[in-house]
Amino acid sequence: MRQELQRPRGTQDILAPISSRMEQLRRIAIDTATRYGYDLLETPIFEQSAVFLRVGESTDIVQHERYTFTDVGGVDLTLRPEGTAAVARAYVENGMANKPQPVRLCYYGPMFRREKPEALRYRQHTQFGAELYGSTQPEADAEVILLACATVEAMGLPAPLVRLNSIGCSVCRPQYRASLLEYYHSHEEELCADCQSRLETNPLRLLDCKVDIDIRDRAPDIKDYWCADCAAHYAELVALLEASGRTVVRDPFLVRGLDYYTRTVFEIAHPSLGNRAALFGGGRYDGLATTLDGPETTPAVGFGMGMERILSVLEDKNLTPERRIYVAHIPGSEADAFVLAEHLRQEGFPIDTDLLRRSLKAQLRDASKRSNIVIIVGGDEWAQFKQVTVKDLAQNEQRTMPVEDLVPYLQQLS
Repeated sequence: MRQELQRPRGTQDILAPISSRMEQLRRIAIDTATRYGYDLLETPIFEQSAVFLRVGESTDIVQHERYTFTDVGGVDLTLRPEGTAAVARAYVENGMANKPQPVRLCYYGPMFRREKPEALRYRQHTQFGAELYGSTQPEADAEVILLACATVEAMGLPAPLVRLNSIGCSVCRPQYRASLLEYYHSHEEELCADCQSRLETNPLRLLDCKVDIDIRDRAPDIKDYWCADCAAHYAELVALLEASGRTVVRDPFLVRGLDYYTRTVFEIAHPSLGNRAALFGGGRYDGLATTLDGPETTPAVGFGMGMERILSVLEDKNLTPERRIYVAHIPGSEADAFVLAEHLRQEGFPIDTDLLRRSLKAQLRDASKRSNIVIIVGGDEWAQFKQVTVKDLAQNEQRTMPVEDLVPYLQQLS
C-alpha cells in the first residue's frame, strides 16, 4: 500500500481478538464505576481550544501535543487530549453544581495527543476515567482511589500498589515553590535542557525528571512545608485507604504532569512496569472548574487510565474470550443452517456461519479458526428427526440432539 494511504504515524488498527478484549475492559470499567455510583458521561471528541488551554500553559499538552484546527466558521477547536478538562466543562455548562452533591461521573473514549510514538504511547489512545465533584473531604479522594483499584482488579490484575503524595494548596505551596526554586537555581548549570525550561515555567515538574535524579533526590521535601490542613487531609486519606485494605506508599517526587492539581496526587503501580512507572494516575483539582467559569469553589478529584497500557500488563491478555459458535451445513441444507443461525443469534449467542456454500470439510476447517462449538445441520438425522450434531472442538467431543434441546444445552456451556 502506498505510504500516503497508510494509517497515520502513532495510531493503530485494533483487530480481533484484541478489539473484543478492549470491549470487555470497557464493560468492566463502566460496570465497576456504576457499582460505586458513577454515571457515564460522553463529551464531544473535540472542544473549543480554550477548554484545554486552562489545564496550564506550561504543560506538554498545551505547548506541543494538541491537535488543533480552525473550522469553516473560524472557531478554534482541539481534539480531546485528556478527559478531565472536558468533564469539568460539562459539569459547569450543564449546571451540575445545582444538583445534589457530590456528583459522580465516569467517561470512556478516545484521546488525541501528538506525542513521540513509542511503546504503549499512541497519538490516539483510549481512556477510562472517573471524576467526583463537590467534596473537599479525604473520603472523596479515598473513594476515587478505591474505585481505581477495584477497576484494575476486576480486569484481572493483582491488588495494586497506591503511590501517594500531596502537593499542598495555595496556602503552603508558594513557600515550597520558592524553596524548590532556590535549590534548583543553585544547580542550574547541571540541569538537563527540559529541567532548565521547567525552572522558569513549572518548577514542580522538576521532581518528575528521569535524568537529573541525583539533584532531585536532594531537593526539599514538600512534606516539610504542608500546612496543618494539608497534613491532616493526607493523614486521614492514608488511614482510610489502609483501613480499606490497600497498600499505600508515599512518593515525595510524585507531582503529576498537569498544572491543575492541588493536594492529593496518586499513581496506581504494577510491578511489571518497574519501580517508577505507573499504570495510570490522578488527583485532586479543586480550581479547574472555576477556571471554566464554574462556581468560585468547586472541589473535584479523579483519575484517567489508558486502556492500551492496562491490556499490555494483563497476563496472556487475561480475559476470557466469548464462546463462539459455528453453524455448519451438509450440502443441501444451506437455508436450514442459515435460519438456525439467525434463531440462535436472537437467543443471544455469538454465531458464525458459512456464506460461501463450501463443503462440510471446508466449513469445519474454517470453524476451527473461529469457534469453540460447531453445530452441523443436515443429513438423515435432520431430515427425519430434526436433530443436529454438536461438536465441542476444545474437548474433541460430539453429540446429537433434537433442535429444540439446543438452546438449553448451549446455555449451560456458556
